[in-house]
Amino acid sequence: MRRHYDHIDLRVPRIADVADFYRQFLPALGFTREVEIEGWLQFEAPDADITEFFGVTESPGHTINENRIAFWAESAAEVDQLAEIASQCGARRIEGPLHYAPGYYAVFFEDPCGNQLEVCHRSKP
Repeated sequence: MRRHYDHIDLRVPRIADVADFYRQFLPALGFTREVEIEGWLQFEAPDADITEFFGVTESPGHTINENRIAFWAESAAEVDQLAEIASQCGARRIEGPLHYAPGYYAVFFEDPCGNQLEVCHRSKP
């Protein structure tokens, strides 16, 4: 199947404000290999054939907006597990996990800088 995107580059005002959060949360999502790149906090998925990565970089003028990044979970139980990890990592404004619609189970939260994130599982209603 054709991939729909390759990576995510997230901007934050200060990397130091989110480094602990992402160093704990991204490995729980499967981005287990931290890559040393100057000016970036970057984690890759360890697939040998395809490199997917999530990078965080500092942009002092960046202001948080209404964009949201949603991560896929294989099951509702995985949503629950990742919600707990997000909470332990310092996520803010956690909503859920809840069934928001038939077949749609999710948790919404913010990273320590206020970027909006979500972990969701969809199944046929």
